[in-house]
Amino acid sequence: MDKVCIVTGGTGGHIYPALALADKIRALFPGVDILFIGNDDRMESDVVPKAGYAFKALHTSGLVGNVFDKAKAVGQMVRARRQAKDYLKAFKPDIVIGFGGYVSAPVILAAHSLHVPTMIHEQNSIVGKANQLVMNQVDAIVTCYEKCSEVFPQDKIHLLGNPRATVAQESKFDPDYFRSLGLDPDKKTILVMMGSLGSSSVNELMKEALPDADRSLQFLYACGKDNDQDLHLFDGSGNIFVTPYVDTLKIYKKISGIICRAGATTIAEVTALGIPAILIPSPYVANNHQFYNASVLVQAHAARMIEEKDLNAKTLREQIDALFLDETERQLTMKNAKRLGKPHAAYDMIDLCNQLVNASK
Repeated sequence: MDKVCIVTGGTGGHIYPALALADKIRALFPGVDILFIGNDDRMESDVVPKAGYAFKALHTSGLVGNVFDKAKAVGQMVRARRQAKDYLKAFKPDIVIGFGGYVSAPVILAAHSLHVPTMIHEQNSIVGKANQLVMNQVDAIVTCYEKCSEVFPQDKIHLLGNPRATVAQESKFDPDYFRSLGLDPDKKTILVMMGSLGSSSVNELMKEALPDADRSLQFLYACGKDNDQDLHLFDGSGNIFVTPYVDTLKIYKKISGIICRAGATTIAEVTALGIPAILIPSPYVANNHQFYNASVLVQAHAARMIEEKDLNAKTLREQIDALFLDETERQLTMKNAKRLGKPHAAYDMIDLCNQLVNASK
């Protein structure tokens, strides 16, 4: 395997697992040439080059809106497939790996037409539209949830997990960073975060819920980059520390529990490390996939869930007490979460890539 093309785009949920795999390939095989393809107007066009990878752009959009918008999107898809074919002919990859987002479909289809081995990765329990579009043309499909087998062709599925799980597993605790956040390393620490931008509705709730929590717990509350007005909400509390952003990889291994959304990357990380979680799925995502992601953990007694429609100070405090104060329950949930984790996901995906490349020769 000398050249790898990775296509991803749209959201961090697609982009960061792709970068995690690329980083691991680069670390294990420094001579491998990696090319990313993504949208010209989405976050990957900024994030991927900053990570040090070559990047080629396409212009695509989702099949949403009225009939004219959808017709326009189809036209963009056709042009993107043609351009992707030119990129692939010039780069000559050994394999093309798609991580979702609408931009991945034309690239995977172009690779298939050129007889280049292809693999796609589905992060969520509900299969995305782009992956559904190409699933019958690819050579292998990597999933994180058994539920995906309801949609994908059975003979192509490999339940290997999310490469971000490997990143979390291999992360190193930084005691200086931990202390810089105001935290006491000898206390149980509960991380509260609702994504990089936070959630204004959940932030309001935290004002009611956290001050009455048991004082044996300390909370690190990442309120989100756009919520600076909340930074001084709990000044003087002594056990609640607020920051707009937290580098989770530097503190994960000192976290006793987490209250968070149920995005694919977060769940991959917390299960890899066995962190007990109270999950609050975002109701604002496609196909309500965060609810289904969380449901898998709840059914395995590997997390608690509160749907946002049921979320209030009382329900949150009850779950905090039940999961984080009862040490027997916390340990059991930790054990079950770890059982679902796939900490070797990145390595397993690289092994599968090599198998596909060798089989094509």
